[in-house]
Amino acid sequence: MKKMIFVVAALLLGAMVVGVVDNAHPFGYPGKAPMDDFFLADALPNRSTENIVTAIVFDYRGFDTIGEAAVLFTALCAISVLFREGGRKQ
Repeated sequence: MKKMIFVVAALLLGAMVVGVVDNAHPFGYPGKAPMDDFFLADALPNRSTENIVTAIVFDYRGFDTIGEAAVLFTALCAISVLFREGGRKQ
């Protein structure tokens, strides 16, 4: 019975992978998003930068960037607590 469940799950997973790969964009040809034209047209006049990636990351998506930095800082603190030297003194 366990073998049957495993085989069915593996077949479903394989079918999902094949479906995703079949519907993916060709390599090197990303899909066009509705916001692409907005960013290309308004990055220089609104944000005074020629680097569109910088305008998107730091101006348009600033709160996301702050959140990502907070998550990375929290992970760094947790790892440093886990791997600190020493231990409890008895």
